[in-house]
Amino acid sequence: MRDVAGSIRRDISRRAVMAGTGALLPALSCPALARDGAAAPVRITAIESFDIQLPMRDGAHAFLPTYRKMTPGRNNVVKVSTDAGISGYSFLGAKLNEVSDAAALLTGKSLFAVNGYLAQGLLEWPSVEEAIWDTVGRIAGQPLCRLFGGARLDVMPVYFTYVWPVPEDQVPPKAQADQAAQIRQAGFKAMKIQMMRTDYRQDVEATAQMLAAGGPGFRVMVDRTAGAKGLWSFDQAVLAARALADVGVYWLEEPLARDDYEGPARLRRAVPNIIITGGEGWHGLESFRTGLAAGTYGIMQPEMRTCAGPLTMLKIGAMCESWGIPIAPHAATGLALAGRLQVSAAMGSLIQEIGVLEPGAFPWDVWDAYKPIFHGQSPFTFRDGAILVPQYPGLGLNIDEAALQKYRVPGFERRGTPGLSSI
Repeated sequence: MRDVAGSIRRDISRRAVMAGTGALLPALSCPALARDGAAAPVRITAIESFDIQLPMRDGAHAFLPTYRKMTPGRNNVVKVSTDAGISGYSFLGAKLNEVSDAAALLTGKSLFAVNGYLAQGLLEWPSVEEAIWDTVGRIAGQPLCRLFGGARLDVMPVYFTYVWPVPEDQVPPKAQADQAAQIRQAGFKAMKIQMMRTDYRQDVEATAQMLAAGGPGFRVMVDRTAGAKGLWSFDQAVLAARALADVGVYWLEEPLARDDYEGPARLRRAVPNIIITGGEGWHGLESFRTGLAAGTYGIMQPEMRTCAGPLTMLKIGAMCESWGIPIAPHAATGLALAGRLQVSAAMGSLIQEIGVLEPGAFPWDVWDAYKPIFHGQSPFTFRDGAILVPQYPGLGLNIDEAALQKYRVPGFERRGTPGLSSI
């Protein structure tokens, strides 16, 4: 019996190394990691940013980039290098001057003092922080979800957000129902649309058709995006929420202004049979503390680019847990999903958003183009309508560093802004 148990343990160890510790061997052999039994400091030697451009595969679906209006197959990369000889990466997308500002502060400093750097500026540099955590994970030989306390989930429920490339009033409700049927047929169980039609009752009709097309157990959510097409009054929000609740919509997202903490809380009390959600526009901890105290939302949806990065999102998750409020992070479709997914797994998020998609597309239509930088593998895998949390070290991405250099291109295409900057 002891021999059998030992065999099982050895098999588990081998599988762990194969599945999740691609950077473990170089880390263990690095003299900077241990000296006379004591851990030695690891210092940041450089922070840089560059773009990569992947070619379209023959016959591939015409996919969207991570952000609309940007070049398909293009992605900004942030790289953190260390004196341990190990580097980490982020595909979150840097802001203008983010990397140069971070490099000025952090070059020569300890890799591990992340929390102390937040107040010094790192709070505004989420892609740099994400690359730091990727480096830490690669040195430790563990995915970030384990470093953040041990993943509560290794398979994450997901929903897809679809946005039609025409004005909402031009989208037939049946088109959205057909998309719901398509993703249900593919094994997925939840879908979100924008709620932006001039007459909200047409959105309600669309959701009713989507629920019918998705069948039993299918969830439909709607997003008002805090008045992106004009703010509702409180009374309008009540009418819309009641109508959505009557047809069985799961949640109504950001129905009022983002700085209105009391209005959504009142709406929750007025229409208790639909969940009111939000939080993607909040930055730092203060807004979430205020929102939790006010009872603003029934589910919190922090956006990692906005809230301040992985460590702050983990803190937000702990705050939400203390108030008994579930968390369902906001997300993008492409490689920027990696860090969010790791933190979501550590927090035990209710569900993870994957969006924005155009009708007819699936997430792999975006990220399969990036296979050449992941040794020919897709960076993410689905099973039974959920996403597997990758177990490679750091952000869970099995990066081919030589391929990153091969596809490196000049220029910097800023997220959310078409065209290239010279830096």
